[in-house]
Amino acid sequence: MRLFTALRPPADVVAAVALSLGEPGPGLRWSPPADWHVTLAYYGEADPDERAAELGPALAGRPAVEVRLTGPGTFPGVLWLGVAGDGLTRLAEAAGVDQEERPYRAHLTLARYPRERRDAAGPWTRRLAGFSSREWTAREVVLMGSAGTVGPRYRELLTFPLGPAGT
Repeated sequence: MRLFTALRPPADVVAAVALSLGEPGPGLRWSPPADWHVTLAYYGEADPDERAAELGPALAGRPAVEVRLTGPGTFPGVLWLGVAGDGLTRLAEAAGVDQEERPYRAHLTLARYPRERRDAAGPWTRRLAGFSSREWTAREVVLMGSAGTVGPRYRELLTFPLGPAGT
């Protein structure tokens, strides 16, 4: 099972994003709103019990973070919304993001598309250009699993509570 840690946006923030998107158009593989999350660290194929044993002490006593979704962006083949929040990078580092080879960039993936279709996300980046969600307090980190061969299927495996914000 592929594992990662994430923050899950509250239902009203998910609804605000969905409303701003409108009807998803063709040419992109849209992530279902129920799967939307902000990845902190990706671990690849790993044992959930072993990862949980490492995360428990690493996240213990970490403060909750205030976050909000910001305007859109793209990586090759990915349309996303940015994520802003003091302490977010420190939380990702505690979760193990430094194990990855690329720099951490907090984002919420909305859709994927063929990398060679560089212009596929253009209409959506324009539509979401001024988007900004309300700020919310992320009070837990979720260890999530992804399995399956037809698109990712995410499952919450375990949660790690965070302390009061700004502690």
